Amino acid sequence: MARVIAVVNQKGGVGKTTTTINLAAWLADFGKRVLILDIDPQGNASSGLGIDYKNLNKGLYEVLVDPNTKITEAIKAYKPNFHILPSTPDLAGASVELVEHENREYKLDENLKHVLDLYDFILIDNPPSLGLLTINGLVAAREVLIPVQCEYYALEGLSQLINTIGLIKDHLQPELKILGAVMTMYDSRNKLAQAVFNELYQHFPDKIFRSVIPRNVRIAEAPSHGKPVKDYDPTSAGANAYRRLAQEVILT
Repeated sequence: MARVIAVVNQKGGVGKTTTTINLAAWLADFGKRVLILDIDPQGNASSGLGIDYKNLNKGLYEVLVDPNTKITEAIKAYKPNFHILPSTPDLAGASVELVEHENREYKLDENLKHVLDLYDFILIDNPPSLGLLTINGLVAAREVLIPVQCEYYALEGLSQLINTIGLIKDHLQPELKILGAVMTMYDSRNKLAQAVFNELYQHFPDKIFRSVIPRNVRIAEAPSHGKPVKDYDPTSAGANAYRRLAQEVILT
């Protein structure tokens, strides 16, 4: 059965999609069968793997809303053991359409059950909000990975996210747990980064990954080429940082 990990932070620009793509790429490189679920209507995880998500006939929207669409019909292969269920532009309206559905918080979880035995890891790239799509992502997951940017406002709203995770654990998904927090966009020249780390340690004393993701130009360039950074520049500092994170996740 796959380990299902939701990559979540309601604050935008903290490296959720970047972490999802590059962690998945290294997990696949280590021989794991990996699936990314792009449940963000912006579709950045899809485009970051070279998928023209705006012209797809089937994606996550159809899986969630159309009972005749099987999840396996919408999954695309980036590599033989590295797949993605892409977003489509229609996904933006899914939150409204799902409101009328019975068990709307479980729609993703119900569909995911059909492919759990096909993968070792399923990573869910969530939108920067705590709306219905993110709730679906958290209910479908069993673990939560929280990217935290090494900047002043990084911890803003973190307590709200932790509270939301607690509520979902109490009322919707009792198996949900926090896998850990990973610091992103780290700049060793910035003293503020250490202050953020110290504050983060108070929230997650035993759940901070030792791997720290640096601010790296190769990480920023890779999505425009439709590749993870390990495929774009495998010797870069960014690629090596995500390799170490993948190793940690496997051993956690």
